[in-house]
Amino acid sequence: MSTKLFGTDGVRGRAGSPPLDSRTVRRLGMALVKALPGGAGRPALLVGRDTRESGEAIERDLAHGAAAAGATVVSAGVIPTPAVAHLTRSQGFAAGLVISASHNPYHDNGIKVFSGGGEKFTEALEAQVEAIIADASWQEPGGAAPAVAFTDEEEAYLAHARRALDGRFPGHARRIAVDCANGATYRVAPALLRGLGFEITAIGCEPDGRNINLDCGSTHPERLARLVIEARCDLGVAFDGDGDRAILVDDAGRVVDGDAVMLMCAKQMQAAGRLRGGAVVATVMSNIGLEIALRDLGIELVRCPVGDKYVMEELLRDNLSLGGEQSGHVIFPDLLYTGDGIVTALNVLRVMAETGRPLADLAGDLKTFPQVLLNLRVREKRDWTAIPAAARAIADVEAKLAGRGRLLVRYSGTEPLLRVMIEGERQDEIQAWAERIVAAIKAEIGA
Repeated sequence: MSTKLFGTDGVRGRAGSPPLDSRTVRRLGMALVKALPGGAGRPALLVGRDTRESGEAIERDLAHGAAAAGATVVSAGVIPTPAVAHLTRSQGFAAGLVISASHNPYHDNGIKVFSGGGEKFTEALEAQVEAIIADASWQEPGGAAPAVAFTDEEEAYLAHARRALDGRFPGHARRIAVDCANGATYRVAPALLRGLGFEITAIGCEPDGRNINLDCGSTHPERLARLVIEARCDLGVAFDGDGDRAILVDDAGRVVDGDAVMLMCAKQMQAAGRLRGGAVVATVMSNIGLEIALRDLGIELVRCPVGDKYVMEELLRDNLSLGGEQSGHVIFPDLLYTGDGIVTALNVLRVMAETGRPLADLAGDLKTFPQVLLNLRVREKRDWTAIPAAARAIADVEAKLAGRGRLLVRYSGTEPLLRVMIEGERQDEIQAWAERIVAAIKAEIGA
């Protein structure tokens, strides 16, 4: 058994295969309990999942292992990831467990772990769990894994999420299209928004276990964009499979990503005196245009590695109040220590209410540099600097970009993918540069 289980966002893989086979999942459940700070007593754990067909079986195995180590486990059923994070903290659970592979296709799944404080497990705790799992001196439980007791906590989460809107209502944004990606938000998001008085047209709300993220949701906003125009909505919101991110669409069908959301929220929070530290945290993937726009407002952009847990670490370290990712993970730590698509949408609606400006106008404040992002599926995650043709191409592109853009080459933390991102002044130019780098690496390690 591999000792390395955790990636940038928990344990992830193909459902039924290591590390998401029954034995490993049961060992993981036991190891998590053994690694919990304070270890004594009978800790209570909360588990939630998205709509994948494999979720319930993984939930049973995980809980079976945790119970064998002395924990009590209850399930909130299908519920967004941020709901588990909030409920773990607010209701005194020792840890929260989420069974989801976020935006990945249905045949993948994963396990995310939140501490009792509602934060994602630190890398130190993850390493401790991996060491416990690798210890062959103990045995995971056998036999059939029983069903997990259910607890209905949906309304407690929604009551918390509603705080983001703070009683504001944008009269010029009454009609909203929502794409729930056939995932964890399929019930809660439309119900919440309707309850707040919005007129909702919803898609992606018919999960069948296999259609999560399938040509829908935050990674495929094209369908939502068409719906916004056809239904004459004021805006649209697309969630990912587990509900921790949101991508928006304005009334003309234009996509509004996390960078634009962070800028509009930062600007309004600064005006209201709510932007602590005069800084915003974003990852290395955020467009250089965000950095320039924030600088013009006197706001610093603090960059960190890709992954919302790294964003949160920076927010906590410097006591800041806003951070996120271009992909739609946006964190408002005064409400929650992880990304929350519903809370993100409500914060944008709040900005619209407080400014009286439509989404398209607010998003127009961000002047983005042209960006190219190419993904290459790889056989192995080899150091690309050791590939001569790739190293030459990268050095050449970096020299040409000096002072006029950015180049980022990195491996995905959750999939066998290499990502090449370039920002520069001319789209055709950076496209050709990115394709040259990808071709050089593909010749050596392409799948």
